[in-house]
Amino acid sequence: MPTNATAHRRDITPELVAALARHAEPLPSPEDDEAFGAFFDRFGDARVVLLGEATHGTSEFYRARAAITRRLIERHGFTIVAVEADWPDAARIDDYVRHHAARPWRGPAFTRFPTWMWRNAEVAGFADWLRGHNEAHAAAERVSFHGLDIYSLGESIHAVLTYLDRVNPETAAAARRRYARLTPWQDQPAAYGREVVVHGRDGCEDAVVAQLRDLLVHRLEYMRNDGEAWFDAVQNARVVRAAESYYRVMYQGSTESWNLRDRHMFSTLQAVLAHRGDGAKAVVWAHNSHVGNAAATAMGWEGQFNIGELCRMAHGDEAVLIGFGTDTGTVAAASDWDAPMEVKTVRPARPDSYEHAFLRAGHDRSLTEWRNRKGPLARMLQASLARERAIGVVYRPETELQSHYFEASLAEQFDAWVWFSRTGAVTPLGEERPHGAPETWPFGL
Repeated sequence: MPTNATAHRRDITPELVAALARHAEPLPSPEDDEAFGAFFDRFGDARVVLLGEATHGTSEFYRARAAITRRLIERHGFTIVAVEADWPDAARIDDYVRHHAARPWRGPAFTRFPTWMWRNAEVAGFADWLRGHNEAHAAAERVSFHGLDIYSLGESIHAVLTYLDRVNPETAAAARRRYARLTPWQDQPAAYGREVVVHGRDGCEDAVVAQLRDLLVHRLEYMRNDGEAWFDAVQNARVVRAAESYYRVMYQGSTESWNLRDRHMFSTLQAVLAHRGDGAKAVVWAHNSHVGNAAATAMGWEGQFNIGELCRMAHGDEAVLIGFGTDTGTVAAASDWDAPMEVKTVRPARPDSYEHAFLRAGHDRSLTEWRNRKGPLARMLQASLARERAIGVVYRPETELQSHYFEASLAEQFDAWVWFSRTGAVTPLGEERPHGAPETWPFGL
């Protein structure tokens, strides 16, 4: 791939648009989840299916991923749903969907910015479905729900200590000593990184590594009593270790912090697959920027990698990377980090973007696949290099080109593309528990 992608970019050609029009398969509404999901049976042979999103606040993306995931679970034996969320927050959904007893928590779930990303009606509906699906299955066969992200320092410390208080109070006392210097910063971990990197305060790296090692050394003893609880504690200890590194590295450069975060998310996915045993198969929900192959984008050309690229390397053809895109509509997003959520209007896609090419292809909703990299469409996509839009939790339409577009080769970034010409914002949930929902409902406070 060129290092100066902009200088080598080819604009979208009429021939490519015509090829997309021919090869795109019109999709029903994701509300008809069985008919919608059936289009994705072709990916049922994969071990890992990564489902992206072009924004963190679009209802159609969440509903489409739910329909696809339901189909992969029901018809193709997928056993894991892994999402771009914090491990302890997602564990509350996991407890709910697998009918586990609720655990003691340090605070409410999904309250870290951006709250709407997982605390929304679309995710709640999928969680309710998954709970009902699992009810008919034995405990060992139930589909699990896990978070891959790195930001839960305080809750993860609490989870490790709570586990050790129960199984080995003496070891719990040692863990408290190891975490002691980090604990004052658990609610402001970025300040910890600043104190270490900028002001020279002693870091806690050796201590958090030692605590993780201690849990692994005692794994046979702990797993005899409750293997699931031990695994949860170990994953939280891994989060603490990764977060401690992340908040130091973030002051050294964006590439290093991005790579550390995605490496952690990938290693968490691999750990969950190994823990669930032979035959485990996972669906991943994360942003396009995480699930598409970074090596085929400007971020990769600048030294960043992501989950999609690492899954391609680890699983080969058994990893399927599916991107999602839209032209216009509304999106739930903020104007700045930690600012209130707004329902914003998405600008029409730029004429030199892949999104505009799919718009010109003329389908309101479609699936376009080039997984085998053969045929005329694949060749045309491989010859193209265009802009692609990425809206995260912050959306700034006034600087959209600089803030939200990047160069990519779609043919190598993804195996398929799900298109919605017009989309709407997710429906955020308040703090209340819906009438009739059980006390274990994961979004109630």
